[in-house]
Amino acid sequence: MAMSPVRAANNDSNADGRRVPNIVLIMADDMGFECVGANGGESYKTPNLDRLASGGMRFEHCHSQPICTPSRVQIMTGLYNQRNYIRFGLLDPRAKTFAHCLREAGYRTCVVGKWQLQGGFEGPDHFGFDEYCLWQLTRRPNRYPNPGLEINGKEVDFKNGRYGPDLVCDYACDFLERNADRPFLLYYPMILPHWPFEPTPDSVEWDPAARRDDATEKGANTTSEKFFADMVAYTDKMVGRVVAKLDELKLRENTLVLFTGDNGTMTGIRSRLDGLEYVGGKGSTKDNGTHVPLIASWPGRIAPSKVCNDLVDFSDMLPTLVAAAGAKRPRGVELDGRSFLPQLLGETGEPRTWIYCWYARNGGPTGKELARNQEYKLYSDGAFYHVAVDPQEKQPLADDALSKSQRDIRAFLQAALDKHRGTRRPESFKEQPKNKRKKKA
Repeated sequence: MAMSPVRAANNDSNADGRRVPNIVLIMADDMGFECVGANGGESYKTPNLDRLASGGMRFEHCHSQPICTPSRVQIMTGLYNQRNYIRFGLLDPRAKTFAHCLREAGYRTCVVGKWQLQGGFEGPDHFGFDEYCLWQLTRRPNRYPNPGLEINGKEVDFKNGRYGPDLVCDYACDFLERNADRPFLLYYPMILPHWPFEPTPDSVEWDPAARRDDATEKGANTTSEKFFADMVAYTDKMVGRVVAKLDELKLRENTLVLFTGDNGTMTGIRSRLDGLEYVGGKGSTKDNGTHVPLIASWPGRIAPSKVCNDLVDFSDMLPTLVAAAGAKRPRGVELDGRSFLPQLLGETGEPRTWIYCWYARNGGPTGKELARNQEYKLYSDGAFYHVAVDPQEKQPLADDALSKSQRDIRAFLQAALDKHRGTRRPESFKEQPKNKRKKKA
């Protein structure tokens, strides 16, 4: 496995003379904006996330892609999907990721949690990660009770009631401890709280002998709000464990911790947000499919209790991490994202005025296209919505009823769509060869 250049200690400085920060990026699986108490959510217990938000900054307008793989590709590469998305469950083998950038800058890099991007045992290293503890890398076994994981080139199956989210969090905390004296990147795309919705070890109904992990199996549940709430609470618990480990290692002041979700909450899950019912919309380009939490905590640099109303999308993560680390952007690639590091540090920065989205779950030459700002959304077919008052897009605005300001906004968003017209990359590509599976540990 390729190793990163080792810096002398975790007090290295970047170009401005400051210590380069450690970076922890945590991404929950199927957990929308409404699931976090600090965002106005009323249905779930998220004390650790709420403390992160009160001690740092939360964002009101962060948008992902509508479903997992498109979001994972975008967040890791800083590019909109029309430029490098091939198909579900695959990251283009030619892609350059934020892990490449930080490893080249001397960071030790690790990914734990859910992969879902193929590439075989060598896939994580190919995309910039020095080590890994993952579910859904070379196979798709259980993820919750008695899981099957891939750990640095080996398939490892657990029994005796071991719980997958605990195991990958254990590895994450161990990684932090082993690398406390050097700059590190921990990317933690969580297994939780994706269906099937089942009891956690903190649930009264927890059964350590369970082996169910497929929504098509008898007894599996995709819409149990009770167990979804338990799983959100356990998601929050895992975040708390990582933060506690950083505190224990006295690394919090110089560690940028970011938390988000890969898409909206599972359809069928009904929650409360700011006193109103909010229904999950995973898979949809409506707000309940793309509006996700974004919380940033960096006690040494981010002031507490801040709320940012700027637009952010997942293409912005790579340039932000690279800027924070003082690293170099991928060579020969014009990124779609822009850094929101200035906003984190209390500066104005260069806020987005629009977000573009190209979405096709299974790839192909065409996809659904839209451009939006905080209040309005325009699709490439001409449908124009005032999403601030009509988030479910029940009634498009009629052209002949638009005010002057609405006409101006529509024209502005149309220009954003036109900018990306015809930029879908050619469909010809060469997939990364599949690696031979190694023996189980």
